[in-house]
Amino acid sequence: MIIDFHTHIFPEKIATSTIGLLEKRCNIKASTNGMIDGLLDSMERCGIDMSVILPVATKASQFENIQNFAHTINEQYQGKVISFGSIHPDCEDYKKELKQIKDMGFVGIKIHPDYQKVMIDDIRYLRILEYASELDLIVITHAGIDIGFPEPVHCPPDRMRKVLDKIKPKKMVLAHLGGFGQWEAVEELLAGQDVWLDTAFIFHAITREQFMRIYEKHDKSKILFGTDSPWSDMKKGVDWINQLPITEEEKEAIFYKNAQALLNLTIKI
Repeated sequence: MIIDFHTHIFPEKIATSTIGLLEKRCNIKASTNGMIDGLLDSMERCGIDMSVILPVATKASQFENIQNFAHTINEQYQGKVISFGSIHPDCEDYKKELKQIKDMGFVGIKIHPDYQKVMIDDIRYLRILEYASELDLIVITHAGIDIGFPEPVHCPPDRMRKVLDKIKPKKMVLAHLGGFGQWEAVEELLAGQDVWLDTAFIFHAITREQFMRIYEKHDKSKILFGTDSPWSDMKKGVDWINQLPITEEEKEAIFYKNAQALLNLTIKI
């Protein structure tokens, strides 16, 4: 059983243009067409049983469209994918929007400080994190460097640590192992804290030795397998985890058991 906790898709009408734009900006090649059929095909080929889809609201005005698209995906592909909702820090009424996300059946939200151009310790995010915790929503944030938007880094480990110390969010997931490209600071400031870390897009960017230092320091029940599909090949991610010097039980925890517990899923093997 494998759950990919970090994937992306786009509506058909914008998928081709969006993928092309991001490929050019980030100087990478997508591994799928960026649509739901491409994701499902990749899952089938790579042995992924379920994927979590993470939409990003780059404008406050996108709220309704994103939630409606994500809700439709959840209804149509139940059992194969779970899409989160998304909220922008510039929204007019964050409590109303988070409550709507909860009432629509979403289990979590994705935020992206670089795309949303707001520092993670800004009061707008702090309020969202606090109320999301009250609603028992998972919050996953991009963390560390974004290769398409390298400066400034809006969610570096030091600022994220301040947020954790101040807010103590209940279900906080830091993508890219807590801080893409900032592994030393992650090791020093975030490893061992009460947060989940996912493995999205790290496979080509971190040594196994440094990964293992972070892994050994962190709560092993809070490491989640994620690929960042379509920006990272699912099969390469599976192979990378399988090659780690850890037990089969520990690999199972990364591949699905930790995600199963966080998502409160009942899965029959």
